[in-house]
Amino acid sequence: MRRGEADWAIVLAAGDGTRLRPLTTRSGVTVPKQFCSLGGGRSLFADAVARARNVVAEDHVLAVVAEKHRPFFERELRDPGAPHAIVQPANRGTAVGVLLPLLAIAKVARGACVVLLPSDHYVADEQVLSHAVVDARIQARHSGSIVLLGVTPDAAVPDYGWILPFVGDGPVRNVAEFVEKPDPERALQIRTLGGLWNSFVIVTPVPVLLELYEQRHPELVRRLSAALDAPVADRRAAIARVYEDLPVTDFSRDLLQGAEDRLRVLRVPACGWTDLGTPARVAACLRDEAVSSFDVPMAQRGIA
Repeated sequence: MRRGEADWAIVLAAGDGTRLRPLTTRSGVTVPKQFCSLGGGRSLFADAVARARNVVAEDHVLAVVAEKHRPFFERELRDPGAPHAIVQPANRGTAVGVLLPLLAIAKVARGACVVLLPSDHYVADEQVLSHAVVDARIQARHSGSIVLLGVTPDAAVPDYGWILPFVGDGPVRNVAEFVEKPDPERALQIRTLGGLWNSFVIVTPVPVLLELYEQRHPELVRRLSAALDAPVADRRAAIARVYEDLPVTDFSRDLLQGAEDRLRVLRVPACGWTDLGTPARVAACLRDEAVSSFDVPMAQRGIA
């Protein structure tokens, strides 16, 4: 598959994963879920980095991680060829977690496309998802839009986020509505109407997403941009000062909702995708995909 040498991927790996703590706590130490593994192999974080390298150049992967997870991500970043990383001083929500690495990329490749990849997903058929990302990048460049990947559902799962596209032809549609965690009856109705699971995998030209941030959260953009412009020796402290009083801001609710006219959704064929956000989803993945376990990788056991 041809990779976009000028484009970048952001691996989102700063979340706390609080709902999985019963599964990821060992001897009183909670391992963030992105640093756990399915089947005892590499971590979900490492899976997401490999996913990113399927669609962009190896050195164009930027991971956003959390300072309080340093003991876990440092082990992942010691390996030769580890991705670039930017460290959040604290968790201030997904909108801030995306903007910080987005601004860093804009400083070196403002005209690039960027792929947002969460680090808590399982994908049975990675090739299907990789092809969809490449198609989404073509569509994003052509239309100047933010393209969301909507996974074809194999069940009316009520606790997922859903995207309802407008009726039309072709794999890419305008977005009619976002529906977050509908009740079972509504989920079945949305699926019948052609609704898709919101994977939170997003492909967008950097300027398009930055423009949306600048319109909806100009002060946030201004403050984080100024911190990143600080001299290298002072940058970490400058970012920490900004984070001290930032409000928690959600990417879907506070940025994308209300901007549906700028969004497109690309239908992804069923590929065994799941968001490992709850113990029930982890259990279903273990059962449905015949995965042996969800556990702390051997490389992290010295910490846990």
